[in-house]
Amino acid sequence: MKFENVFVPYRGYWSTPFVRWQGAFSNTHPITLAADTATRALKERNIAPDTFDALFLGMTVPQKSSFYGAPWLAALIGAPGITGPILSQACATSARVLASSASEIETGTSQAILALTLDRCSNGPHVFYPNPLGPGGTGDAEDWVWDNFNYDPYANNAMIQTAENVAREADITKEQQDEMMLLRYSQYQDALKDDAAFHRRYMVTPVEVKDASGRKVVATVKDDEGVFPTTKEGLAKLKPVLDGGTVTYGGQTYPADGNAAVIVTMREKARELSRDAQVEVQLLAVGSARAKKGFMAQAVVPAAKRALESAGIGIGDVRAIKTHNPFAVNDIYFCEQMGVKPEAMNHYGSSLIFGHPQGPTGMRLVIELIEELAMVGGGYGLFTGCAAGDTAMACVVKVG
Repeated sequence: MKFENVFVPYRGYWSTPFVRWQGAFSNTHPITLAADTATRALKERNIAPDTFDALFLGMTVPQKSSFYGAPWLAALIGAPGITGPILSQACATSARVLASSASEIETGTSQAILALTLDRCSNGPHVFYPNPLGPGGTGDAEDWVWDNFNYDPYANNAMIQTAENVAREADITKEQQDEMMLLRYSQYQDALKDDAAFHRRYMVTPVEVKDASGRKVVATVKDDEGVFPTTKEGLAKLKPVLDGGTVTYGGQTYPADGNAAVIVTMREKARELSRDAQVEVQLLAVGSARAKKGFMAQAVVPAAKRALESAGIGIGDVRAIKTHNPFAVNDIYFCEQMGVKPEAMNHYGSSLIFGHPQGPTGMRLVIELIEELAMVGGGYGLFTGCAAGDTAMACVVKVG
């Protein structure tokens, strides 16, 4: 899908730090946290809430009262006159929200949309499905987060098994995964230099976490929390999670909590809302794909190729690449198939290191992609990331 008139105001986006699940954000409602974050971010950017025609909400983990989703969140940020959908596509949710928002801008249905994504994997819901015809009238129960990580009802396997399937077919070793993990960890350290200067380009920080009364501050989050120190020696000691496998706990990411948002609009409005009108950010194209059953990590390649084809460019034209990589296997496979050097992508980190709250994961990566391109003087950027159901979505942006 290609777009001609879809733009993002420079710095018209933000993200909270990401916090490992059961951490500082674990007892904070993600919708109210997102509302507080957006209110602060809009005020800092001198953008009035009534700027938006709609709010598109992306989330994958149901929360109390989230039935009211986007209308509730819009009212909380001071825009009670707008509404919008809730979109969910596992870890491709951010790309889907951007694609849906862009489609409305492209067709002239809306002039400015707040594309906001959030999730709290912590304290996920435990769902009971009534079944009066079950033995003794007993129903079925599901742990929304954990059970779905561990079982795909179509492929009949866990997420980690999809990584093992790709590793086996592509002859990817544990040693290669360890090397990729070390590289991605070292790249993330660059984002922390000079008092986390890269993160401060877009991150809303510090975030005060309050108790249930909303009065007492119980924690202050200044940057990502829960990132595990990674060493060559430490990775070497880890054993594969599955018998006969190659993927260790050190070669994969972890669930997290947080939110991220991007303003999607047309060129004229983007210039008006931009913090630097000389920097133009355009969303050029999106692409989606599905791999064969049980091979999730492979889907990032056809999704990327479709987005690049729609944008009318090749991988050689791309100046920066970001991936949602829940497993080190993802990036090894992508690099081999696309002819990309591992060190040439995911500068300043990726979800493999800072975690994935699912809904906002891709949004933060697109934001970092834009900032990286702005730092190097512009060019084309590619985001691609896999999602449950052996799917993936990709986005191409241009910064000039």
